[in-house]
Amino acid sequence: MSKEIPLATVNQHNKATDLWVVINNKVYDVTKFRLEHPGGEDSLVDVAGRDATKDFNDVGHSSEAREMLKKYYVGDLAAADIKQKSPISCRHVALALGAAFIGITLVYVIRRGVARN
Repeated sequence: MSKEIPLATVNQHNKATDLWVVINNKVYDVTKFRLEHPGGEDSLVDVAGRDATKDFNDVGHSSEAREMLKKYYVGDLAAADIKQKSPISCRHVALALGAAFIGITLVYVIRRGVARN
């Protein structure tokens, strides 16, 4: 069983000389990797001591980079600190409302055009 690490513990490792990050609910100690990081040391220091999942995914790391993470694995983020994803995001709600508005507008325009003929 993997060691569970609270986010509060990860938050304490927020310096270039002691650098932990969370990626996909797994905790990594990348202190020794920071000078080798192709994106530069600063990109790691900027996310030190916090959840870097979005930053990591946004860059589009290669499968080799994802494989390298295994070497720096410390443990899993504590279950209490894992953010639960809501089944419906704001984006989904906005898309649904936009589609409903367009649909209602089209029905109105079509009926108005038919009524004129």
